Parts: sequence; structure tokens; C-alpha cells
Amino acid sequence: MKRRGFEVVAAYKEQAINLPRRATKNAAGYDFEAAADIVIPAVWKQVIQHFTKGEEMTEKVLKPVLVPTGIKAYMAADEYLQLANRSSNPLKRFITLSNGIGVIDSDYYNNPDNEGHIMFQFSNFGLTDVTIKKGERIGQGIFLPFLKADNDQADTERTGGFGSSGKQ
Repeated sequence: MKRRGFEVVAAYKEQAINLPRRATKNAAGYDFEAAADIVIPAVWKQVIQHFTKGEEMTEKVLKPVLVPTGIKAYMAADEYLQLANRSSNPLKRFITLSNGIGVIDSDYYNNPDNEGHIMFQFSNFGLTDVTIKKGERIGQGIFLPFLKADNDQADTERTGGFGSSGKQ
């Protein structure tokens, strides 16, 4: 019986994707790698370019970049996978997880929208663009249990993929 772990999503099966693994025997997190080369544009560069061109700033201009991993995770119903940034990313590269931490619920696995594909959401507060290469470690995932409150009333099923629990 499978308890928790990782699989490659169908769209990446033939793309030499490595399953997340712990770097040391006492590491809590499983290191995730980027599944493709991707550029995280510098926020300041985007702001300056838009003001220089006389264009209006909108949220779309400063939207975070999703970095694909090609990975999905399975786990027990009372567990979740917490996504965390690598500690060196903000310090050395000025990239942060835009949502602070990511939460991958157990029902995200094999959802109909994206098969449970895990992506890291980054913003770059540095002065220059950052290029992430395929196979580069970008973050880590930690399996954790969670508790439910007395009189818990959650009865809605997941209806979508990334960022979708069916509620506003």
C-alpha cells in the first residue's frame, strides 16, 4: 500500500524528470527541481520599463511566474505537502515564493485540470532577471499531518487544479 510519495505527471514522462529526494539523511524536505528553463523577470525592471514607455501598471505586469516541476504527490487524506523556498534563493538570487509557502492538499493529486502538477510560484525582487535551468533545485516539499476542528463542516469536493478548491 502506497502511503506518500511522488510521481511524474503524464506530460513530462519522457522528459528525464527526477523525483524529489532529500539531500541528507536528516533533511526534512524533499528537493524539487525545475522541469524546464524559465526566466523570473525582475520586478523593478518591469516597473521601470512600463513607466518609461508611459504604460499603465497593472497586476498582470507584476504577476508571479509559475515554475513547473513535472511532479505530483500522493499522501493520506489527513496530510498535506508544504512547499518552501530554498533558503539560498532570496539571499543569493532575490527570488521568493510569492505565496510565502505552498500547500498541496491530498485531493490535488490526479485532479482533472492538471493531474496534480506541482508548481512553485516565484517573484524576483532583484534588479536583474533570474534564469532557472531545467534540473536546478528550486524548493522543497515537506509532508505534514494536519488536524481538523470540532464540528468541521468541509464537504465540498475539489473542482479544479492549481489555486482551486471550488470556493472564492
